Amino acid sequence: MPPSKTPTLRQQRLGAELRKLRERAGLSTVRAAALLGVNQSRISNIEAGRYAVGADRVRVIARNYACSDEALVGALVGMTGGRTRGWWEEYRGNLPNGMLDLAELEHHADALRVAQALHIPGLLQTAQHARALFADAVPPRLPHEIEHLMSYRIKRQAVLHRGTPLPYTALIHEAALHMRVGGPAVAAEQLNHLVEMGRRAHISVLVIPFGRGAFPGSGQGIDYAHGPVTHLDTVQLDTEHGSEFLDAAAQLERYTTVLDRLEKLALPAEESRELIAQAAATQK
Repeated sequence: MPPSKTPTLRQQRLGAELRKLRERAGLSTVRAAALLGVNQSRISNIEAGRYAVGADRVRVIARNYACSDEALVGALVGMTGGRTRGWWEEYRGNLPNGMLDLAELEHHADALRVAQALHIPGLLQTAQHARALFADAVPPRLPHEIEHLMSYRIKRQAVLHRGTPLPYTALIHEAALHMRVGGPAVAAEQLNHLVEMGRRAHISVLVIPFGRGAFPGSGQGIDYAHGPVTHLDTVQLDTEHGSEFLDAAAQLERYTTVLDRLEKLALPAEESRELIAQAAATQK
């Protein structure tokens, strides 16, 4: 099987974690290749995520690298195989790869915690709200491009409705409740939808009120995807030029701290729903 030219974020992460194991073991790619009975280029392709590895091969690699962390090895085994043919693959070539990587990340996450200052989180947006956001982009998008983006966003929401729904915490600043995206009617529908989603057992919608003042990470959207072990958590940040994915230990610790502080600033779930309902009632 030839190496993949376009490895997914998940494949790249598995390769990067195997590289970290090798480096911690103090092994060169030449020595690692000799232990596995392959050539050096195969090791390089595995570590770049360009070559799929199976569960047995990951266990052998971990043993050769003297990794005794069984929880981590088990989590890495769970990431093996070729590219997952998820629903997002139908958008490949039509949407940026970063958007597809985000859908894959959410699909495989054990839990999600997000923070937004001026926007409603994508997984909680109504179709009309999402369409209005995409229609207001710069440069302007064509109608079929808007529909592609809108349908992609709605399909991402399946993780909140599947048989075993994803535990999801959304931290939203009160400012986002007053943006009136799409006009009063669309805004009211969106806010009422937030209230209903916040009543679900696996979803927490927490609002940071204006009165709390300054808060860390203001103005930046944060998506924190929890992996099967903390070492495999991932942070996704929205930027003007696309998604940025972070997984270094110091970065994970930083954004965990930021989200913890935001959650302390937010109102409890019931009070948050009351504030959202009040904002919905003001739409005319």
